[in-house]
Amino acid sequence: MPIALETAANIPLFKGLDQETLITVAKLMSSRSFLSHDIVLRKGDEADHLCFLLAGQLQVVDVTEDGREIGIHFISPGAYFGELSVIDGAPRSASIVSVKPSEVAFLPTAQARALIFNRPLVAERFLTHFAQIVRASSRQRTLLSIPNAFQRVFAQLQQFVRDTNEGQVIEGLPKQHEIAIMVNTSRETVSRALHTLMKLNIVEKKGTIFIVNRPDQLKTAAVAGLDEMPATNANNGPKVEKAEKAA
Repeated sequence: MPIALETAANIPLFKGLDQETLITVAKLMSSRSFLSHDIVLRKGDEADHLCFLLAGQLQVVDVTEDGREIGIHFISPGAYFGELSVIDGAPRSASIVSVKPSEVAFLPTAQARALIFNRPLVAERFLTHFAQIVRASSRQRTLLSIPNAFQRVFAQLQQFVRDTNEGQVIEGLPKQHEIAIMVNTSRETVSRALHTLMKLNIVEKKGTIFIVNRPDQLKTAAVAGLDEMPATNANNGPKVEKAEKAA
């Protein structure tokens, strides 16, 4: 069924469009609910819609040639996805799965292309979005090139860090198996890496939030590994590195 006009007006890509255009867009769009772990888009499918996440959380995933699942990035409410195939008409380049119960809206490809090519405001936002995708993909490729899995976990955690009035924190940390998919390792390795950071008081868990007590040391762990930590913490580093090599 069509989505509400208010819902369409609150989608960031459409903000600032005239009322007549918004009414038309809202009538053309439909929405669907997904449960956790549902497949929203499947790699290789035909590109028939531009998609918008209204509520929940999604993850972009791909599968390597040897069958390993790689998490590329998360999608938050307000974001849109499936845009590459809408532009070039090629099949979907990756799959999208729901991390939690989610609501997704769909705009047919023809109408999405008309908005992109005929509305300068939408085109500008689209180009900015593409630039962000390229930068994020570059960061993720660099992260995945790190040979040590513990360092990949530390580097991924560092990307989740945000500045607040109380200092640097990690809020809404994905589940351990989701982080494992993102950095191409096991859930057990993610668990051991988090435990090590807490043991060294680099991070501290308070409820659902992780407080980053020592940002510089988290950065050092991500870039150089725990062997390069200050001498006061160095005794724990080699043990973690050896455990990783055996994992």
